Amino acid sequence: MREVYPGTCPACGREIQITHHRLEIPHFPDLLLVSIACSACGYRHTDTLILGEGKPTRWTVRVEEPADLSIRVVRSTTGTIQIPELGLAVEPGTACEGFVTNIEGVLSRFEEAVGSVLANAESEDERGAALRMQGRIAAAREAAFPFTVILEDPAGNSVLVSEKADCLCLDRA
Repeated sequence: MREVYPGTCPACGREIQITHHRLEIPHFPDLLLVSIACSACGYRHTDTLILGEGKPTRWTVRVEEPADLSIRVVRSTTGTIQIPELGLAVEPGTACEGFVTNIEGVLSRFEEAVGSVLANAESEDERGAALRMQGRIAAAREAAFPFTVILEDPAGNSVLVSEKADCLCLDRA
């Protein structure tokens, strides 16, 4: 079900439309996509909200071939994504957004974050480290080496959608 509401652009203050779209995705009965787009200033924001709460889970998958990069990733605002072989992690925070993508999309998000570090590097050491990380992420996007994706969610609303993925139920803290 799609619903549209009037709103105010947080960037320029002009009138915008806020779209809510309910989706049915396996494992998530109440998933809400929210999108905001301002035609005046170009501001855009999307978020995926999971309206329920499940059991705490840890999903793990080993990426070993290019086809594995297509594994669906559903991350709620309470989910943490880790790729230990790259030393990368995304943890929940105050500006955290949920999203639906695939492993290649997760790598692209990491690549964008490293690009921001590179653009604002304060030293040659920091610049060199960011360039090396960009190279490692690019190699991972080609499945040039095996790596592990771990998706942990204390609210149980994140999932790796693949027969290859293992799920472990965790105790509530």
